Amino acid sequence: MNFLIRTFIFLLSINTIGLADEIKVFEFTEIELFNLEVRKVRGADNKTTYTVGSNENGNFLKAVAKNAASGLGKEVKINLNKTPFINITWKVEKDLAGIKENTKKGHDFAARVFVIKKTGATPLSNRAINYVFSSNNDIGFSSPSPYTKKSIDKVLASTKNSLKEWVTVKANVKEDFKKFHNLDVNELDGLAIMSDTDNSKMIAVTYYQNIYFSAE
Repeated sequence: MNFLIRTFIFLLSINTIGLADEIKVFEFTEIELFNLEVRKVRGADNKTTYTVGSNENGNFLKAVAKNAASGLGKEVKINLNKTPFINITWKVEKDLAGIKENTKKGHDFAARVFVIKKTGATPLSNRAINYVFSSNNDIGFSSPSPYTKKSIDKVLASTKNSLKEWVTVKANVKEDFKKFHNLDVNELDGLAIMSDTDNSKMIAVTYYQNIYFSAE
């Protein structure tokens, strides 16, 4: 089952970017949320609910997944030679403690951000790295998705360290594509957000804020 790749190549707006030192991907406004279709994962009972809000640090996206799985995707052209680092600020309010995230039965994450590279004519041939806020594994842990080896799960944050706290993380996307997929990627093609609990049938509540790419 390759839904991790298929689901998120529903890319709704195209941005050719890569000249600035920092590239912001999402604005998290009502208008943007309206234009970003929420796509339910095939086989999931419900859609994740996404709403926008704001705090002293700007806009954020709130995700509530109750036995649900759906994501928000955007097609972006990111020059990884200029801005290889993804930066994510996020917070998990209610996690998925006790599940085995690297199994099909437990392959849910309170928060995940996919980065996608098109490597063929169909979505099934695409490669992805799934940066996750884990409820059970340690920071730095990585493993192939139990559904497809073309998508790699890499833990950037864990509720074992930070639950109900805002956390900012960083990863070198260019290096990770080389490490996990043996690909020299110069340009990224897509990015998606998802909070999902369709396998575990649990409830997760997460906030996303300030997702951007940087030179360092």
